[in-house]
Amino acid sequence: MSASATGQRQTVKQVLQILGCVVAWGWGLVTIIGGLSLITTLGPWPPTNGWFALFSGLAAWSVTAWALKRYGGVNFPGLARFLVALAIILLGRLALKWKAVVLSYPAFIDAFNVRKPELDSK
Repeated sequence: MSASATGQRQTVKQVLQILGCVVAWGWGLVTIIGGLSLITTLGPWPPTNGWFALFSGLAAWSVTAWALKRYGGVNFPGLARFLVALAIILLGRLALKWKAVVLSYPAFIDAFNVRKPELDSK
């Protein structure tokens, strides 16, 4: 293998690392700010997309990885951060969809005396 091929690989690796860092910071800031704003406007309970966005952003954010390494001695690499952030968002969306489906069943509404939101406005 020539020296130029090795140099090109190093350059590609550095570009990918920089791109990954920029994406992690972007995802972290957008989802943390967006999640906090959703929690602020919709309230902390019941769980909303804001919570899942917030925790996904915290998982993907480079500052979280740095803090875990510095204060906890835990290495949290970029691929693991990406997978955890993706899992939090996907499972959060699934949980909220499941909640909507369960609350739409008449048997559930009767058994737990749950009021439908559209009935409250009338």
